[in-house]
Amino acid sequence: MTKTAIVTGASSGIGKAIAKKFAAEGVNVALVARREDKLTVLAEAINEGTGGKALAVPVDVAHRIEVESMVKKVEEHFGDIDIYVNNAGLMLNALVTDGQVENWEQMIDVNIKGVLYGVNAVIPSMLERKTGHIINIASVSGLEVTKRSTVYSATKFAVRAISMGLEKELARTGVRVTNISPGMVDTDLARRTAVDRKMLEAEDIANAVYYAVTQPDYVNINEITVRPV
Repeated sequence: MTKTAIVTGASSGIGKAIAKKFAAEGVNVALVARREDKLTVLAEAINEGTGGKALAVPVDVAHRIEVESMVKKVEEHFGDIDIYVNNAGLMLNALVTDGQVENWEQMIDVNIKGVLYGVNAVIPSMLERKTGHIINIASVSGLEVTKRSTVYSATKFAVRAISMGLEKELARTGVRVTNISPGMVDTDLARRTAVDRKMLEAEDIANAVYYAVTQPDYVNINEITVRPV
């Protein structure tokens, strides 16, 4: 039976790569992000292929009602949700001493609340069916803090904490949770930062996600950290 995945932040970068990987493997994919034009182009490209099909659903994950409506729309279109990938994220100025409170609020709303809204929307059905997989894309910034990453790191530490706690809450229910922490990936988000080594490709993270979701039902890959050499 064809599986269905929802991927947030699917208009570019890691989310786009994850969506394309799923579709290439025959998974139907709901593409979720704010940029409808980019989602539409990606959906058309996927639907022209021979793998899984795509549905573009413009959504701001910082708004709970939008997330809940999106999940219902995807269920009506594709059926039960098998995989939910919390990938949408913001990396803005994160220095506390700069006092850019609006930046902090945006990161908290998308990086933390957005994750919780998605989980909350799909968990009841997954628990009822005793199957499902939640993938949370965190960051190595959720493992360590730099001088310039204070608030951003705080949001990614929170994503890891949510993943760890949720895995315990869902133990023996059949619903799996995987936290994936990428290092520097060559995306629009990362190109603003100077690096002295080759960055990861978005496809490297997509491969890690696919590895986690294709394990036997009794295997839960709790955490994967992916760094450049």
